[in-house]
Amino acid sequence: MNDTRQSAEDLAILEQLNLDYNHSDQASDAKRFSEFLAEDFIVQTPGVTRNREEYLEYIAKPRPFKDLVLREFKIRILGDVALIHGRATYTMIANGADQEALYTDVYQKREGTWVCVSACAIAPGA
Repeated sequence: MNDTRQSAEDLAILEQLNLDYNHSDQASDAKRFSEFLAEDFIVQTPGVTRNREEYLEYIAKPRPFKDLVLREFKIRILGDVALIHGRATYTMIANGADQEALYTDVYQKREGTWVCVSACAIAPGA
């Protein structure tokens, strides 16, 4: 398979994983997350670092926000690692405040499958 075709296929897979990540976050879908988070996954949000198990427990709880909308994202494939830089908006349930989040998710291709190994979000209130 040539690099162009592989890159296009990888790009499509990563784009879908990014959409799944955001949808699963809003829907508290820990089951879907468990399908694409690496066993050694680490996430950082303001003031908190969580491992895979801690994050799945956190995601399973009702989300403190609604109306999560992915505004833009950019995927950069660097060999067997990919970075997804994005921006999303959401509304806090408690007070109705509109917020914006910036995030970078890191995926690695392991045994032919892309898995999320790390995530970092600047996301007030989330």
